[in-house]
Amino acid sequence: MNGEVGSSRFVVAREQGWRDVTVVEQVGPGTQTRLIGGRYQVLQELGRGGMGVVWRAWDQVIGREVAIKELHLPDGVPPAEREVYEARVLREARTAGRLNDPAVVTVHDVLAESGTTYIVMELVQAVTLQQHVAQHGPLSPEQAAELARQVLSALESAHAAGIVHRDVKPSNIMVADGRVKLTDFGIAQALDDPRLTSSGAIVGSPSFMAPERLQGSDATPASDLWSLGATLFFAVEGWMPFERPTTAATLNAVLGEPPQLSRPHGVVGSVITGLLISDPRARFTARQVRALLDSAPVGAAPERTTPVGTRVASSPQAGRGLRPWLVGLSATALVLFVVGLLVGRFVLADGAPAALGPTLAFGSGGDIEQFALDGDRCGHGAVAAGARLTEGVSCSKPHDFEVVAKTSPFRASDEVTYPGRDALARYAESYCSLHFDSDEVIVPGKHAALRLVTLVPSERAWAEGAEGSPDAEDPQTVYCVVHSANGDELQTSVTG
Repeated sequence: MNGEVGSSRFVVAREQGWRDVTVVEQVGPGTQTRLIGGRYQVLQELGRGGMGVVWRAWDQVIGREVAIKELHLPDGVPPAEREVYEARVLREARTAGRLNDPAVVTVHDVLAESGTTYIVMELVQAVTLQQHVAQHGPLSPEQAAELARQVLSALESAHAAGIVHRDVKPSNIMVADGRVKLTDFGIAQALDDPRLTSSGAIVGSPSFMAPERLQGSDATPASDLWSLGATLFFAVEGWMPFERPTTAATLNAVLGEPPQLSRPHGVVGSVITGLLISDPRARFTARQVRALLDSAPVGAAPERTTPVGTRVASSPQAGRGLRPWLVGLSATALVLFVVGLLVGRFVLADGAPAALGPTLAFGSGGDIEQFALDGDRCGHGAVAAGARLTEGVSCSKPHDFEVVAKTSPFRASDEVTYPGRDALARYAESYCSLHFDSDEVIVPGKHAALRLVTLVPSERAWAEGAEGSPDAEDPQTVYCVVHSANGDELQTSVTG
């Protein structure tokens, strides 16, 4: 973003890949004469941090401005770790240089001179998403959807090339005039962050790090997508969903305190909900996110593409077209319910699993009058109309069926009226199909070997749940249940 300070032009830029620092570059009439690599004439310092200096420079061969990172590790890093780190930076920078996507900050060159490593990158004159939200407030749903499309494109390009970003967050996304750039592919190592260790380090920012990474798993495309979900949450809500006063509290929040959106945000709200699923096996994939972003619910106003760098007033049409029973629901309840409908409509483009059977209602007046397993996931009995499923058993012992997933579309409350069996069935079938098709269910040939049945509460069970009745397992919860296709007992758990 360009502007004037007195008679001096200035450029707001970010020190990419080290500290989240924004600096104001005063461009004077003279330039420095230092050359890097015999071709890059250093013009101005853009900023510095614990890992080095970022320079604005002129490429004398091609004739363009570039940003150059001069790697400088903190004092005290052991020589062996220094060598490993420098080798990793060089390897990953060269890999990132092969990426070709409009939303990726391009790496032009990597070179070593006089024992110092330099990374030559595209010079981006923009502000970060974090700064944009601080200055202008949260993004509109249209802006957030466009940002999500561009960042997702960058991640898809990287993942296809075998590159995992590891540090997707608002301060690594730059926005200006509708353009979005994702910075620091595989380069930001956070060695100068006291919250992280440098030996065997988990690379990234704790408040935007997927739960499985905090539990010791390697970074994967799925963990990048979780970070994108947390970033989009910040973009539309204006606050960091997992940031807490201490690192320990932040880690606990990531592992066990899922954030709640304050209001519906259209398709983006559904994307956020699906990306922040803790289990990476059930988390939305890039294909599923793309399907949601490229679609809109039937009857909704057409979504217009709006530059991210501009402000848009909220549409007065946002609340129209909802079923009467949805009016007055909490924003979080509405988002969680709509995500199931959207997933069923747009994400399951290949159709429902062949194993999916008819949805049954449980509880008083339902197909299955009683369903209570006393905390167990597995049980005995046929999952069919007229059954009473009340005997729980350990999944390590022979059993007839297993609950592979469950969810509550709304928090149990007497203020939420019964949505209707058909609406609950669409929600449950979408939710359960995602879980069944994911790697969470590990049975080989599962579409032929298993049957998937979704259980939804009857209207009377729903009302009794609001009154605290103990007659059902969770009277305002939907269940995903699998059993053998040929009627045989399952000998072990079907989930990983």
